[in-house]
Amino acid sequence: MNIKSYYKHYHLMLLPGVLFLIVFHIVPMFGVVIAFQDFKIGRGIWDSPWIGLENFTYMFQIKDSGLIFYNTVFIAVCKIVAHLVIPLIFAILLNEVRFMMFKRWVQTIVYLPHFLSWVILAGVVIDMLSLDGFFNQLVKAAGHEPILFLASNRWFPAIIVSSDIWKEFGFAAIIYLAALAGINPSLYEAAEMDGANRLQQLFYITLPSLVPTVVLLATLSIGNVLNAGFDQIFNLYNPLVYESGDIIDTYVYRVGLVQAQYGFATAVSLLKSVIGFMLIIVSYRVAYKYANYRIF
Repeated sequence: MNIKSYYKHYHLMLLPGVLFLIVFHIVPMFGVVIAFQDFKIGRGIWDSPWIGLENFTYMFQIKDSGLIFYNTVFIAVCKIVAHLVIPLIFAILLNEVRFMMFKRWVQTIVYLPHFLSWVILAGVVIDMLSLDGFFNQLVKAAGHEPILFLASNRWFPAIIVSSDIWKEFGFAAIIYLAALAGINPSLYEAAEMDGANRLQQLFYITLPSLVPTVVLLATLSIGNVLNAGFDQIFNLYNPLVYESGDIIDTYVYRVGLVQAQYGFATAVSLLKSVIGFMLIIVSYRVAYKYANYRIF
């Protein structure tokens, strides 16, 4: 087999993914012109009046804009921090387990939620947090009145972050487990010969060896600051918690598809995409500088 024929097979393997990218990501980008129009669905893109930056100006004038941007950044940052810390702790603890059968069983259990959709998991969360659910049974057993968790602006952000951790921390720990497997065992052997205990080995060998991985994941997470998780919040929120749970994506869905303000919703989504693109560029620059990570 010659080289050209060899690469031809790779190109054919890439073809479905490239076609999917073009049809569902590149071609729809033409629709961003709606953000600069007073779009009327009956008149279409070609005949709807052009209004320039009015949708963007209106976006910064309404009182909801500051709130949804704050909620988005707050929830996303909490998720990013949690997904850096919790999987790291879990991976270190799991790495200390020597009984392989138990270790594999734990890994299988904690990986499972990652492969379930939020439609399924949201139903589980709603049942557990209902007035007769598991958590309110504990509240009643402690002598307190049941709490409407999913109708409380005080509790809702914490529920969003904690349920997202439950779904993803096991799968996210794979990267840390791989990094732990790459640490030279001779370092631990030398430390034992010098009299270091397990805690000292953790602080002087394990954690310093994981720093590049943590830095890399942290910098790459910068690009997700405006992605707070539409699927999760859409399946869990309600009008009572818009104040603390309404994010850019859910707001765009509600204003654009429910209220039919297509131009305004597109403007909000376009602004989010532009800012997200800039943050991705910054994150990869920082990752290359501090973690020597690059794609090309």
